[in-house]
Amino acid sequence: MGCCNRRCGLLAGAVFGALLAVLGGILIPAGNSIIEGTVKKEAVIENGTTAYDNWVSTGAAVYRQFWFFDVTNPVEIVENGATPVVVQRGPYTYKTRYLPKENVTFTNFTVTFLLPLGAIFEPSMSVGPEEDHITVLNLAVAGVYLSIQAEIRLIKSTNSSLFQRRSVKELLWGYYDPMLKVTTGLFSPYNGTYDGPYTVSTGEDDIANVGKILSWRGEESLTFWDDKYCNMINGTDASSFAPFVDKRKPLYFFSSDICRSVSASYEDSLDLKGIKVYRYTLQPNTLAAPNVNPDNQCYCRDPKVTKNCTMAGVLDISSCQGNKPIYISLPHFLYGSPSLRESVLGLSPSPEHHDTFMDVEPITGFTLRFAKRIQVNMMYGPSKVITVLKQVKDYTIFPIVWLNETAALDHETADMFKEELFSRVETLEVLQLSLLGIGVSIFVLCFTMYCVVRCRHSPGKFV
Repeated sequence: MGCCNRRCGLLAGAVFGALLAVLGGILIPAGNSIIEGTVKKEAVIENGTTAYDNWVSTGAAVYRQFWFFDVTNPVEIVENGATPVVVQRGPYTYKTRYLPKENVTFTNFTVTFLLPLGAIFEPSMSVGPEEDHITVLNLAVAGVYLSIQAEIRLIKSTNSSLFQRRSVKELLWGYYDPMLKVTTGLFSPYNGTYDGPYTVSTGEDDIANVGKILSWRGEESLTFWDDKYCNMINGTDASSFAPFVDKRKPLYFFSSDICRSVSASYEDSLDLKGIKVYRYTLQPNTLAAPNVNPDNQCYCRDPKVTKNCTMAGVLDISSCQGNKPIYISLPHFLYGSPSLRESVLGLSPSPEHHDTFMDVEPITGFTLRFAKRIQVNMMYGPSKVITVLKQVKDYTIFPIVWLNETAALDHETADMFKEELFSRVETLEVLQLSLLGIGVSIFVLCFTMYCVVRCRHSPGKFV
């Protein structure tokens, strides 16, 4: 009787262990479903979600750092046609994107808003004050180079030079130009202005579309490029993407700074303050010449300047900058080739310091760290009627400044992120594995003991 009870107990223990193991196995897909549901719910842009709190106002501080290209030989360039020599000066740092979105309006699974612009100088993060003076290309002269003859006569009548010396503050945010008789500057006007309005998907009806830009400035596509493909607005604003990121697929985003959509591809997996992130960088063909990437043909607006559209790493955005000859480039792309480096001396681009990247947390799709590196250039060329351009031998895309807009998750936010998301995920995973492990152990132990006991008390059989 005791033997029977022992065997029954061991058998019951084995069954119990099996049930625990099965429960642990069931919890794996069930737990994953719970996690997925929770993440998707919190990723929707609506009042009260984690996504909304991070979307309506940037959690991490965003800074724009500027490095100017100070021209050391302006007289020799104008009088003798010498090769320009520049020295990089910076950073001059400003805090940006510190204002929450305005005019936020929800309608039918979409939200419309304005992005207010502002910049606050950060002396402790800069090499000098805003009043530091830099010698750069004369923005007004370059700005009217391709304009009508009446404006060209302005250059001659006002005796304007090809280069000018102005303060950092003036060059960035504006100064009164005596030739044009208006305020001009690289980013003028900026403070007190807005980007947008934007209309984006909240993701409530389809989480795969969360943050996707549906329209900008009231239009579903751009009007800057003479092509349907180039005028497409694709993806989000890069601050976040749909949850459960597949690193095998590129991420698409629209940047109003460069007036076009771009894509980034997975490069590596990194650890950011204890959080696993995917590093994405711009795809190599983003600003490739059309003979390398035919999709970029519609971005080539002036074959004469771009060597019959064979120049890589440069984007003519004059069509969205009031027809000023402004060219945006990725620093290490444009002046990475020896022939272009020879046109302006003193440049030393490197992917480490000039690459644009995003570090995206793959479960939520939130961008937790980024660096957007853009170089601002202006174009000028030879002229028989403008005295300051008579010695210029060829069209020159001249570097003015390059900027690094960057933000990173701070330790406090990282701890909160890990506590609210990963602690729950890890707890559930531990529970799943514990039930599975304990259940299998109990089952194996009890079943083994049951077999041993049964063998001991069974009559032997001999042949």
